[in-house]
Amino acid sequence: MENRKVFSVKVEDGREGRDGKPSVGPVYRNLLAKQGYPPPDPEMSTTWTLFRWIFCSSSVEKYPGNRMLGWRKFVDGKVGPYIWKTYKEVYDEVLHVGSALRASGVEPGCRVGIYGANCPQWIMAMEACGAHSLVCVPLYDTLGSGAVNFIIDHAEVDFVFVQDIKVKELLNPNCKSTQQLKAIVCFTSLAEEDNAKASQMGIKTYSWTEFLHMGKENPWEISPPQPFSICTIMYTSGTSGDPKGVVLTHETMATFVCGVDLFLDQFEDKMTVDDVYLSFLPLAHILDRMIEEYFFHRGASVGYYHGNLKELRDDIMELKPTFLAGVPRVYDMIHEGIQQALQELSPLRKWIFDALYKHKLSWMNKGYKQKFASPLADLLAFRKVKAKLGGRLRLLLSGGAPLSSEVEEFLRVTCCAFVVQGYGLTETCGACTIGFPDEMCFVGAVGSPAVYNDLRLEEVSDMGYDPLGNPPCGEICVKGKTLFSEYYKNPELTRESFEDGWFHTGDIGQMLPNGIVKVIDRKKNLIKLSQGEYVALEYLENVYGVTPIIDDVWVYGNSFKSMLVAVVVLHEEKAKKWAELNGYTVSLFELCSLSKLQNYVLSELKSTADKNKMRGFEYIKGVILEARAFDMERDLVTATLKKKRNNLLKYYQAEIDALYHNLTTKK
Repeated sequence: MENRKVFSVKVEDGREGRDGKPSVGPVYRNLLAKQGYPPPDPEMSTTWTLFRWIFCSSSVEKYPGNRMLGWRKFVDGKVGPYIWKTYKEVYDEVLHVGSALRASGVEPGCRVGIYGANCPQWIMAMEACGAHSLVCVPLYDTLGSGAVNFIIDHAEVDFVFVQDIKVKELLNPNCKSTQQLKAIVCFTSLAEEDNAKASQMGIKTYSWTEFLHMGKENPWEISPPQPFSICTIMYTSGTSGDPKGVVLTHETMATFVCGVDLFLDQFEDKMTVDDVYLSFLPLAHILDRMIEEYFFHRGASVGYYHGNLKELRDDIMELKPTFLAGVPRVYDMIHEGIQQALQELSPLRKWIFDALYKHKLSWMNKGYKQKFASPLADLLAFRKVKAKLGGRLRLLLSGGAPLSSEVEEFLRVTCCAFVVQGYGLTETCGACTIGFPDEMCFVGAVGSPAVYNDLRLEEVSDMGYDPLGNPPCGEICVKGKTLFSEYYKNPELTRESFEDGWFHTGDIGQMLPNGIVKVIDRKKNLIKLSQGEYVALEYLENVYGVTPIIDDVWVYGNSFKSMLVAVVVLHEEKAKKWAELNGYTVSLFELCSLSKLQNYVLSELKSTADKNKMRGFEYIKGVILEARAFDMERDLVTATLKKKRNNLLKYYQAEIDALYHNLTTKK
């Protein structure tokens, strides 16, 4: 019976392309929207009403005393325990911040920037914008002053909330648009020199305490937004060119939150006010922002990491979250950590772990819920894994890029928690597809359509993707109530992205028979090799990415060459282990130039390609080894760690040319 389950409903048939138009596949919808989208709650039509509801609903009188925002203070250079603000404390502070904004001359409709790492002040500034119909514009904490300068200028931001360590970047002479700012409010307080510099530029400065005091002294009536008011202009870091300003209205974001509510409500395991989310993905991005909006709406708690991703484990152990959301890279790190611990077990204990793993997995594959699949295996082996993740985790969500099936399956079995993938963009206000917990058929897939959007595939003929073929594949197109309204000040790009109301994502999906979607490719990252074969670079990077010796990989090819090459970031520990076994005692940088290691890495990549039954021209024929991760300092990746392919090419051009020269000479 299990295999006959379907997870979305077909509401319209596909049709063959004609008159130069591409074929389109059937339109799919969430099972809860079978008879049309559920009517949204009219009292929840803006992000302000979602938050305000906590204080005016009789059924939730206990919310005001609940923990809302948690953070860790540094004491003598060491990070302390979590400190909390309750919903009531946050709400009062939000009202003061809003009053101070209005007393400073900020009018409804003005654009207010927020620049810094995730923290309670970020949220309070955001909620104050909601209370007074101001447009919140996140400035990238993870991008350089170039993007900040562009966003301030493009969105016409004249007021910025900023983290103390970001003030220097804001007042940097290269950040010319700062001169248009009227005021800066620091999350804590500004250094004397920064105060003086801002004052010379004619910018008023406030510490957080001063600003709150001004709000208390000058109470201002709130001016709540309308559903159609702009809530935020969220800039997405393009892999090339300037960032695009995605305009999201209050109604769009509130509808999204209501959709998450309806979706989660159908499952046995309910969200409760005792749930705790560990926030470390940037609030300047849609995924973390929407998760936090949902948590606040439900009166649950959000704790912020202390700012160092390498020490995330410490925050996990201190906060003991019930919910984590991350990009695949984070889950790869967790997977790696568990694997590392397994290597240190005695052969007998490792054998027992493997046997218990296979035992539990076989029952899960037969349709048993994760918690009932093998309580014995959980007791003997997997509760220790759960304990290493704080002991209370109930849900792990992965987004931003496809999570490898191997890692997803491993986490589903060993973490004693639900693991789901979602797929979406800033333009779709977050996830437009989401997986079901406890369904093994979702491994390797990104789920079925969310409650308030329709989804269909469209033909991409030059890549050979046909939505009416078997299997049906094509560009993922989305329509519905949770789409952005436009790219700010860019009507041309807005027009290009929509056709008949359908937003074209640029991602290639495959529709499985049970109504769930798998992301298999990216439309723009397709290249044609000189022999005429098309190659999907991002897909290959996902496949090659699980090779143990490598930490990251950038695959390169062009239409003047018949072979693919790659820049491989070495996995430090595994590379050092190889060096030890082969009698080398040199640094990681020196290892990179060893032809013996290059050949070993090539053979490992070949075995990954063999395993995945790749076609001959998809095999990597030459590698450049790299000791450093692709980073933002060298402008090689975006804030969400997407590769900037043009910049990577510029950076490695000389080595790639030399590599191709050697490969053709060898031939």
